[in-house]
Amino acid sequence: MLFNLNDIWKKRSIDMKFIEKLQKIQRKNNSLLCVGLDIDAEKIPSFLFKSSETPFIEFNKVVIEQTKDFVCAYKLNLAFYEALGKNGYKLLEKTLSFIPKDIIIILDGKRNDIGNTAKKYAQACYESLHADAVTVNPYLGIDGVKPFLEYKDKCSIILCRTSNASASDFQNLDCSGKPLYIHVAEKINKWNEMGQCGVVVGATYPEELKEIRSILSDDIPFLLPGIGKQGGDVEKTVRYGTNSKGEGAIINSSRGIIYAGSDKHYADDIRKAASSLNKTINEYR
Repeated sequence: MLFNLNDIWKKRSIDMKFIEKLQKIQRKNNSLLCVGLDIDAEKIPSFLFKSSETPFIEFNKVVIEQTKDFVCAYKLNLAFYEALGKNGYKLLEKTLSFIPKDIIIILDGKRNDIGNTAKKYAQACYESLHADAVTVNPYLGIDGVKPFLEYKDKCSIILCRTSNASASDFQNLDCSGKPLYIHVAEKINKWNEMGQCGVVVGATYPEELKEIRSILSDDIPFLLPGIGKQGGDVEKTVRYGTNSKGEGAIINSSRGIIYAGSDKHYADDIRKAASSLNKTINEYR
């Protein structure tokens, strides 16, 4: 039997829009940091498979306990859970139940499809799993995005300029005198009028980040992957990714924090890594 998230949701529910919830937790924890809970059997401390009957659950619980006062959000990349089959869905639901109700939950699945299918993706993420935000692929156009935007208190975080090395294959294509990612940014501004939009921009491309931030409305939050293992510059990410109030940026680190330690002191290592990165980010705010 799957873990019952409905009871958890009653405890988590906060009567406010996404941007208000984000601002509140960023100020409370003095944090722009998001920790990615990307569970991987090859990377978690190996002794957990001998000492625990539920090593993945124990690991995620420890990560959350050690980082919850240093973060504004947790991002769960759905692929790492879906790859585990039915046990992955149990793990996903259990992990969500550990996250304090005032911290943002982002489900990272780059979801989209034609309208009726996109509607079901949105329903799954927002109603069944009760996420605060979902990453969305814009390349099917508005009919594939609108079902997510209908959830007015949620945030649809739309891919714009991603952090991977081959992103330029398509995102930098010249379209009527400007790169495709600029056209996407301009569309996001328009779509934001229909609901709460966010944007994904890789920290690995600081100049593009600066350009996109100058285009988008101040109330559109930026999810910024790519620091840490991918080599994104923290100072430029903070400088170019925040809004006029020094807020509105969600700076994600996954492997660099959750796999900071591999021995029996791994919990302390995770806490130190989160604290250190949060401190570094705040030095540039």
